[in-house]
Parts: sequence; C-alpha cells; structure tokens
Amino acid sequence: MREDHKLQAAVQSRLDFDPAINSSRIGVGAREGIVTISGHVPSLLERSSAERAAGQVKGVKAVINELLVDLAGENRTSDEQIAERAYARLASNVSVPLDRLHFAVKDGTITLHGDVDWHFQLQAAIDDLRALEGVREIRSDAQIRPPIQAEKVHEKIKRALADIAPLDAERIHVTAEGSKVTLAGEVTSWHEKGLAESTAWCVPGVTQVDNRITVL
Repeated sequence: MREDHKLQAAVQSRLDFDPAINSSRIGVGAREGIVTISGHVPSLLERSSAERAAGQVKGVKAVINELLVDLAGENRTSDEQIAERAYARLASNVSVPLDRLHFAVKDGTITLHGDVDWHFQLQAAIDDLRALEGVREIRSDAQIRPPIQAEKVHEKIKRALADIAPLDAERIHVTAEGSKVTLAGEVTSWHEKGLAESTAWCVPGVTQVDNRITVL
C-alpha cells in the first residue's frame, strides 16, 4: 500500500512538472505498479502527453489512460474545419502518402482509411492529427502493406534491439510468423517496453507487433 502511494505521488509530481500538461484536472491512481490517469484535458495532444509522462516514472508497469478530451462549447471546432486543417497538415508532411491514406471526421473523431507501406507513415499521420485543435479521438482502419517480403524478421529485430543502449536484448524474446511479430520477456520500465515495440516496427516488412513484454 505504501509503495502504491509513493508511485501515485511520483506520477502526480511528474505531471505537475511538465509545462505541456495542465494537471489540475487530472487524477492519478496506482495499484501494484499499474497507474490510472483520469479526468479531463483540453486536447488529444495533452491526453497523449500525460500518458507518456506517466509511463516515464520509475516503477510504472502500465498506464491506463481514462482521460477525456473536454472541448470548450462556444469555441468548438466544426468537423468541416477539422477536415480542412487535417488535409492541409497531412499534405505538408512528406512522410504521409496522402494518395493512399484517407480520413473521415465525425463529431471530432478522425478515422483513417487506406494503406501505407510502413508503420512510420501511419504514425506520422496520427501524430500530425493529434496536434489539431478540436480533435477528440483518432481511430485507424488503415492497413500496412509493405512493398517487400518479410525475411529473417526475427534476426533483424534481435540485432536492432541489441543496438539500443537502455535495453537488455537478452531479456527480450522475439517470435515471428511471417510479418507478424510477438515480443515477450522482461524490462525495467514502461518506457523500455515502448522502445522495444517501436524498434520492432522499424524492421522492414513488419505489419503487426504484439507486445507482451512484462515490466518488472
């Protein structure tokens, strides 16, 4: 119980410290290393920032994000405005293949459709859209269709993990079935777990990553 209180206080302190986050309306709970953040934030970007900040605290095994995006009624951005800004934003990003990636906007929620060659292209689009004012949620129905056949994915991921300084690659287990990858094993922080997953996504041909790594 005492450790839970310490972790809760540490996460709250981390949120208070971050100038990009207004923590006055964010509540924090902790139980056996599992942290829950709840309350209201003014934007989807701040919701994501709060989750990332909480996950960086030592001792956090997982973050449950129950934050709601609370948009101001009088200044609420219309779906038409969001769509116009979203298109302009994506069109200016060279990493986003806008000829293959499409989107729809309804009640502040953006849904992505289409396909891309690489995971980073989809992530680039999501990161751009997350920063737009008035967006409540982003959903993706887009598919990853790599232009090359996945070959020796297991070996490539293991080599890539070994090159990442904070990670102990020997404690991370990789299995691959074609282009689908499963990660297991143990790391010492939520941040390292995310780092292992993002590293796996960088390997050519990977279309799916199932991250089952445990945070000690």
